[in-house]
Amino acid sequence: MPSYEELRELLDPATTVLLTVECQNGVVGPESALPELAEEARASGVLARIAQLVTGAHESGVQVVHAIAERRPDGRGASHNARLFRAAERLPVQQLSGTTAVRVAAPIEVADEDLVVRRLHGLSPIAGTDVDPLLRNLGCRALIVTGVSANVAIPNAVFDAVNRGYTTVVPRDAIAGVPSDYTPAMVRSTLALVATITTTDEVLACFKRPRRIT
Repeated sequence: MPSYEELRELLDPATTVLLTVECQNGVVGPESALPELAEEARASGVLARIAQLVTGAHESGVQVVHAIAERRPDGRGASHNARLFRAAERLPVQQLSGTTAVRVAAPIEVADEDLVVRRLHGLSPIAGTDVDPLLRNLGCRALIVTGVSANVAIPNAVFDAVNRGYTTVVPRDAIAGVPSDYTPAMVRSTLALVATITTTDEVLACFKRPRRIT
């Protein structure tokens, strides 16, 4: 893990973006289509820590982007080329555009200046979506990745960000997957090879403490 000074230098508010991945009612809310994942995100404190990071970002001037997965009611443009997509079509809660399922879940607060990017296809919050061009237009250099799931969308986001030249930061206690012991294994064996691994408290400390004037 980086030292505090190294992390603070990396997380310059002017060039840092906080990304929340699929932190929506239909995924991590009380009426989730994926109750096991929702329970893990809530019981572990991950969702609460993401809310803390979002609040800290708002207070420090760090841009927040919320990546939402949804589908049209008629399914047009949706992906069908993997078992995961076909299983999702049969779930009792559907991530349909315009419904409460695709709203950002409490206790995360969405500010007026936040950007919400919705995708209708694929597994990645970044590839094939508006996230990458928005990050470039924002002058992003460091991308903090939070949310769910550590099984699929989080590693997709990290790899895609790294491949596009961003320095990726993952607070290991602000991502969740199932089963619960899978997430630390994913962090240790995969994400740590390509991302800067840290914690929510360390990121918040960087947000709150005034930067050194030279």
